[in-house]
Amino acid sequence: MGVTDTIREMRRSFDASSMLMKIIWINIGVFVLLRLSAIVCMFAGNPDFLNTIMAYVQLPSSPAVLLTRPWTVVTYMFAQYDVFHILFNLLWLYWFGTLFMMVANSRQLFALYVLGGLGGAVLFLLCYAVMPIFAFHSAMLIGSSASVIAIVTATAILMPDFRMHLLFIGSISLKWIAIATIGLVLIGVTGSNAGGEIAHIGGVAVGAIYALRMKRGHDITRPFNQSFDRMANLWNRFASTIWGSLTTKRTPTQHSGETVSRNASGRTSYTSSTSSGAAGPRCTDNDREVLDSILDKIKKSGYSALTPEERQRLFDVSRKIK
Repeated sequence: MGVTDTIREMRRSFDASSMLMKIIWINIGVFVLLRLSAIVCMFAGNPDFLNTIMAYVQLPSSPAVLLTRPWTVVTYMFAQYDVFHILFNLLWLYWFGTLFMMVANSRQLFALYVLGGLGGAVLFLLCYAVMPIFAFHSAMLIGSSASVIAIVTATAILMPDFRMHLLFIGSISLKWIAIATIGLVLIGVTGSNAGGEIAHIGGVAVGAIYALRMKRGHDITRPFNQSFDRMANLWNRFASTIWGSLTTKRTPTQHSGETVSRNASGRTSYTSSTSSGAAGPRCTDNDREVLDSILDKIKKSGYSALTPEERQRLFDVSRKIK
């Protein structure tokens, strides 16, 4: 198996994995890239260049620097460099993410992960901007801890009496695990990693808000997912337009079309109109059934819930009905 086949197989496995595992694999991938960069820098005789690379991944405490690297608000929450840092974060993410999925869906998991990281980033930047103790100090924030602890907190509030078996401790309720974790975070604020612990508090706050609002029937991740869907739809239309302009070749006599509508029963109906000239590819009954199922899935879960194969099939069928 060549390199191309290996990459294709890895991509296929990634696409088929759950949202929880996708987040974990992204964290592992970024960690491996950073470690490989360190090795390359060392053998190139310029180990200090790694700091330059890290500066474009970590979140800076300086607003002026942040304005030149706005993407770090997102990249920092998917990056780790220390082995024990990533090991601890991903173990907690896997354990509590699995439990979280018992009371939520994959879209809420991803949204809470990102919102928890953003909450940590906002509190981190705010404290360095206004607290006297951080005056004339600068720091860089890296790691998924704020995102992970948001999921831990939300899970503990939604499932407080669910018991988890811990090595050397035994069975213990999630609420006590969360309380102990938050307590350690508060103690750590006075330590050498004060900025990181403050970001953790931001994650705790987001997780608590999510869980408490969910208990009242309000999902704070919905606006995020709706915005994400809109951006995905815009990108898909843009990509389809570019791809269509590059691949579709029509002559003046080829103008075939088919109008798609959905009736009250939810069934898709088609009205064809073909002018003179050779007709293009036509929708088969199987195409129509597939399109029905894909449209139903988009209606229920949004465009981002589609698999790459479903998106490609939607694109192929859409070309037939133009």
